[in-house]
Amino acid sequence: MSDPTTTPLPDDPTAPIPAPGSGRTEAPAPGAEQPEAEPGADAAQPEAAPAEPAAEEEPEPFSDGPPPLPEPMLVLDGALPPAAAAAPEVDHGTCASCGGGFDEEGWCTQCGERRPDPRHHVTSAPSASVAGVCDRGRRHRDNEDAMALWADDGQPGRAVLVVCDGVSSAPRSAEASLAAAEAALEQLRGSGDPEQRHDRAARAAADAVSAVAGESHRDAPSCTYVSAVVEDDRASVASIGDSRAYWLPDDGEPQRLTSDDSMAEEQVRAGIPRAEAEAGPLAHTITRWLGPDSPDHRPGTTVHDVAAPGWLLLASDGLWNYASDPADLAAVVRSVGSRVGHSPAPLAQGLVDWANEQGGADNITVALARCGDARQDGTHG
Repeated sequence: MSDPTTTPLPDDPTAPIPAPGSGRTEAPAPGAEQPEAEPGADAAQPEAAPAEPAAEEEPEPFSDGPPPLPEPMLVLDGALPPAAAAAPEVDHGTCASCGGGFDEEGWCTQCGERRPDPRHHVTSAPSASVAGVCDRGRRHRDNEDAMALWADDGQPGRAVLVVCDGVSSAPRSAEASLAAAEAALEQLRGSGDPEQRHDRAARAAADAVSAVAGESHRDAPSCTYVSAVVEDDRASVASIGDSRAYWLPDDGEPQRLTSDDSMAEEQVRAGIPRAEAEAGPLAHTITRWLGPDSPDHRPGTTVHDVAAPGWLLLASDGLWNYASDPADLAAVVRSVGSRVGHSPAPLAQGLVDWANEQGGADNITVALARCGDARQDGTHG
């Protein structure tokens, strides 16, 4: 059965189809009788509430294109800041192996070799008659030797030399040896009785080593010590440990001016031949040293006449290991001097090179003062 309330479909197929039950009726035909309005039909009907306006949608960012760039400003009564200059290239040194340059971290940009520590090879020539070289040698990774020299060409005949050898088995000995040498030099450069200055210098050097150690005395650093003050044709020498001082005159008998504080020296005093004792397993076991755990910081001292022409030589065991006897060492000095000349700086370097040629088993330090006939140019007659 058909629904009597269903609105008939329009004849025009393109016309919209009313929704079912919408109550929509067809308009009456022309001339058709209009139904009478029911009483009260003309009463005012309540107006419908106005519809709320639809919210405007937010436009997409930059939907109309990118924003315009600001217009450039004209700066009046002033100058624009200058453009930053390019940083200058820094020269970090040249690699001795390949000639390439080192980068800021110390690596060669060509062969990759590490830049040597400046401490590995140190030279000093404070005057024409005094010079020294401190070298790592060939077998040690670090250089634990140190030296400190003072001289003044305006004060000929005066010089101060200090050599310290850090004990390899103790930590931070490289720092300790350098601190000791520099502290001692400050005391020895002063005036007064040389022996008293040596005592003050040894105490200052010992305090410097203790400062490096800090509060840790269990594994404290330590070093040997030898120093010389040259004044008025005399050399006053002090030592602790087995670093040595030699007097090597041009004419006359060479002499060792210091006595080692070592087990080898004790064996020699007991009658063992020196060559045998210094080649034995206890050769470099020292009995006195600078450090917070040392039993004694008082140096052994001596004074020697250096008025005759000759060399005052201070050295660590890296040199005298290969020529311990004074006569043997004097012969080496003459041989090297015949090749490199007799000025202190090239002679000290030549002696270090000679020790490296013998094996370079230890750090090597050589400090030289030309005495007796020193001239302003460092040469001698």
